[in-house]
Amino acid sequence: MVHLLQYAKKYQKQIILGPVFKFLEAVFELILPLLMAILVDEGIQKNDWSKVLSMTLWMIAMSVIGLGCAMVCQYFASFASQGFGTELRNRLMRKINQLSHQELNRFGTDTLITRMTNDINQVQIALAMLIRLVVRAPFLSIGAVVMSFYIDWQIGIIFLLVLPLFCLVLFFIIGRSVPLYKRVQQQLDRLNELVSQNLSGVRVIRAFARRKTEINRFNQSTDELSKVYLRVTNLSALLTPATTLIMNVGVLAIFYLGGFKVNTGHLQPGQVLALVNYMNQMLLALIVVSNLVIIFTRAAASASRISEVLDAEPVIQETAGELPTKNTRGEISFEHVDFRFAPEFGLALHDITLTIPSQTTVGITGPTGSGKTALTQLIPRFYDVAAGSVRIEGLDVRQWELSTLRQKVAMVPQTAVLFTGTIRDNLRWGKKDATDEECWEALKIAQSLDFVQSLPEGLDTPIFEGGKNFSGGQKQRLTIARALIAKPEILILDDSLSALDYQTDLNLRKALKQLPGTVIIISQRIRSIQDAQQILVMDSGRLVAKGTHDELLQTSHEYQEIVESQEEGIE
Repeated sequence: MVHLLQYAKKYQKQIILGPVFKFLEAVFELILPLLMAILVDEGIQKNDWSKVLSMTLWMIAMSVIGLGCAMVCQYFASFASQGFGTELRNRLMRKINQLSHQELNRFGTDTLITRMTNDINQVQIALAMLIRLVVRAPFLSIGAVVMSFYIDWQIGIIFLLVLPLFCLVLFFIIGRSVPLYKRVQQQLDRLNELVSQNLSGVRVIRAFARRKTEINRFNQSTDELSKVYLRVTNLSALLTPATTLIMNVGVLAIFYLGGFKVNTGHLQPGQVLALVNYMNQMLLALIVVSNLVIIFTRAAASASRISEVLDAEPVIQETAGELPTKNTRGEISFEHVDFRFAPEFGLALHDITLTIPSQTTVGITGPTGSGKTALTQLIPRFYDVAAGSVRIEGLDVRQWELSTLRQKVAMVPQTAVLFTGTIRDNLRWGKKDATDEECWEALKIAQSLDFVQSLPEGLDTPIFEGGKNFSGGQKQRLTIARALIAKPEILILDDSLSALDYQTDLNLRKALKQLPGTVIIISQRIRSIQDAQQILVMDSGRLVAKGTHDELLQTSHEYQEIVESQEEGIE
C-alpha cells in the first residue's frame, strides 16, 4: 500500500500536520487523569474548593483544546483521504484506458469496476485512519503504561500482564478474519459480475423466461457473500467482549491491590481512580489498534489489486511515429500474419497474406468464429500480431503513432454502442467540433436523416443508457453516422448492417460508394457485400478465397455454400 502514497503527494502537509494535532490531543488526554487525581486528593479530600475549581478549569481547558486539535486532524484526514482517492481513481481510469484489449480481456469489466470503487474506498479509509489514529492509539497505550509506573510501579506490572493477554486475543481474531476478508472481495467480484450480466441482458433473460433462474443465482451469490460477512463479523464481534473482560479483570486487580495501598497510605484514592482511567485508555486504544490492523489488512489486499492494474504493462506499446513510405491513402496489406488473443490461446488467424488497395470496397464473409473481426481489429492496432506484419500505406502499424493511426481508421463494432447524452453529443465523438450541417450530412449518408428529422427535438433528442430508446436498426445507423462524420480514410463496418432492411442496406451501400476512402464490410449477408470490388472468405482463421462475387461463385466451394444457404435473397 505504501507505494500508492505517491498519489497523495499534493496532500503532504495534511498528512504530516494531521498526526501532529492528533498527538497533541493524546497528550492532553493522558494529562486529564492526573488532574482528576489532584482534584480528588488535594481538592475534595482536603475540602480545598479553590483547588477543585482550578483543576476543573484546567480539565475543561485541556478538553476544549484537545477537541480543537481533534477537529483540525479530522479535517486534514478527510481532505487528504478524499483527495488521495480522487487522484488514485483518476490515475486508475487513465491506466485502464491505456490498456490494450488483451489486458482488458484478462482483467474483465466486473473486477475493474470493483477495483475502481470498493478497493479504492478501502485504501482511502486506510489513509484517513492512518492520519487520525496511527499516532494516537499506540501513544495512548504506551503512555498509559508509563503513567501507571509513574504513579505506582507495582500496579504498573498489572498493565504489563494485561498487554500479552490482549495481544493473544488480537492475534487469534486477526489471524482468522484476514483470509475471510479476502474471500469477501472475491465474492463481491462475483456479485458484481452477476449484476452486470443481469442488467445488460435483462431483455434476453425475459425472452427466455429465465427470471426465476437468474434470481436464484443472484440469491445464491448474495447468500454466499452474507455467510462470509457473517463469519468475519462474528469473529470481529468477539473482540469487544473479550477486551472488555480483560479490562474489567485489570480494573478489579487495580482496585484490589490499590485498596491495600490506600489503607497503608502508599496511594491516594484519586491516584487509584487515575490508574483505572489509564487502564481504560490503554485497552480502548488497543481495541482501536486491532481495528486498524483489520482496516490496513483489507486495504493491503485492495492495494495489491489496484497495483496489479497500475503495474500492468500494455502489450500495445506506442512509438514516436513515422511517416508512411507510400502516397496511397488507405492501402492495407497483411504479410504472413499470425494472431492469437492471448499467449495461452491458440492461433485465431493463420498466415494471412493479402493487400487491400486504397479507395476500394472490400467485403469479408465466413462462418461464425472464422476470424473476420480479429482480422480487422489488427488494422487500428487493438491487438498486435503474433507473427508477420500489418501495414497501412506501406508502414507497419507498430510504427505509427496510435492517435494518428486511429484517426485514419473508423470502426463500427458488431454491437451498436451509444452513450448517454443527445444525438449531437454522440455524433461529435467522431469529430469534436462538428457543425450541425456536418451532423446532418453524416446522418444522410447513414440513412438516418428521415427518422432523426421526424423526432421533435432533432439532434437534441436525448439518448438513454445504451440507446435503449432506439431500435436496433436506428442504433446501427447512428453509430455509422458517428464514424462517417470523422471522414476516415479507412471505414470498417463489422457486421453493423445486420439490423437493416434490404432497401436501407442497399441505399447505404450506394452512399458509401461515393466516399473517397477504403471501406471494409464484414457481413454474413451476401447481399451486403456482393458488389464489393474484392471479397475475402475466411474459415477457421484462414483466408481460403478472395475475388469478386462472380469469380468466387466459380472458384470457391466455401463461398458457394454460403450463397446457396442464402440463395433466395441473392439477386
